[in-house]
Amino acid sequence: MKPSNLRTKLLTEINLIPEEKLEELYNFIHYFRVGVEASQGTSEQIMQFAGCWDDMSDEIFSDFNEEINTRRQQAFLGRRNDETSLG
Repeated sequence: MKPSNLRTKLLTEINLIPEEKLEELYNFIHYFRVGVEASQGTSEQIMQFAGCWDDMSDEIFSDFNEEINTRRQQAFLGRRNDETSLG
């Protein structure tokens, strides 16, 4: 269905909503739209970093990747020690 046809159908349906329910419908549509906009912004922000490691040599990237793994292991090891000391 074409977007313009869908918009027309939506407006027709909205016009059939009782007056006392319009505020409820408005709130639903508004928060739905805000949520869609927020999720789009997030992906756009993430995509700013796409390809940012392209100019890294394989050796530097490998070292970087190992460093990340080491730090994660250390972080989770500390977390496990904290959890066992509580019990």
